[in-house]
Amino acid sequence: MKEIATSGKSKRRVGCPEEDAFLELLRTTDMLSRGMVGVLRSEDLSSTQYNVLRILRGAPEGLACGEIANRMITRDPDVTRLLDRMEKRGLISRCRETKDRRTVMARITAEGLKVVGRLDEPVLAGHRRQLGHLGRERLAALTELLTAARSQLA
Repeated sequence: MKEIATSGKSKRRVGCPEEDAFLELLRTTDMLSRGMVGVLRSEDLSSTQYNVLRILRGAPEGLACGEIANRMITRDPDVTRLLDRMEKRGLISRCRETKDRRTVMARITAEGLKVVGRLDEPVLAGHRRQLGHLGRERLAALTELLTAARSQLA
């Protein structure tokens, strides 16, 4: 692997397209995420809490807490505490299943629906600002590439 000098004394390896792609994905994820922080801050939500609200909005009958964890975009090692905070704010409710008392079901509340509903347009506008310049075809190609990259990961 060949190294080239960059600014200052640091050197960057050349010739590893997988590493280059990985680093570009990290940089892009960080920049896109930072762009959405302000939008979510308007409702005092983290991106993880917003993700939970979207998941539960799509499952009005509710979901077991373990299933919420499985569907999350970024894994939170302590889903229970996350849901505790959201329940205290009145965004979700939880109850034990009558058939299997070990299962705790979470449901989005009316307040949670209001919050996620208020965020729909600002989030969409943020995505359009961040990625709209790519156009439909390039966005479709990017989505396809990212899906293909994940397909080999477990």
